[in-house]
Amino acid sequence: MKKTIASPIDIIKAKILVNENSAKTWAFIIYVIVLGLILIGNTQAYESKVFKIGRLTHEVKMLRAEFVDTRSELMELKMESTITRKLEEEGIGPSEVPPKKIKIAVQKESKHFWSKLWH
Repeated sequence: MKKTIASPIDIIKAKILVNENSAKTWAFIIYVIVLGLILIGNTQAYESKVFKIGRLTHEVKMLRAEFVDTRSELMELKMESTITRKLEEEGIGPSEVPPKKIKIAVQKESKHFWSKLWH
């Protein structure tokens, strides 16, 4: 009768790798090694994606802060008091005469063919 379970001494002496049923043992060892390499590669890919997400999140926060700062500067520059102050430095002041509205009388044209024919 054959032994199905190797003794600890046989495992330590590596007799399990050279006996007649060693093909199954080598196949299992190669399977475990490949599985371990796949797990290591998967972990590396996961960690690199986590670091990339963290870096992009930080970049989004920085760009959002820059956007808010630029928008507030634009709002300040669009204010009438800021424009008046900058134009006064150039020697241009506000007008003392209010603007006048110009009205142009437009004659309505008839779009119908028959009404144009009879005129």
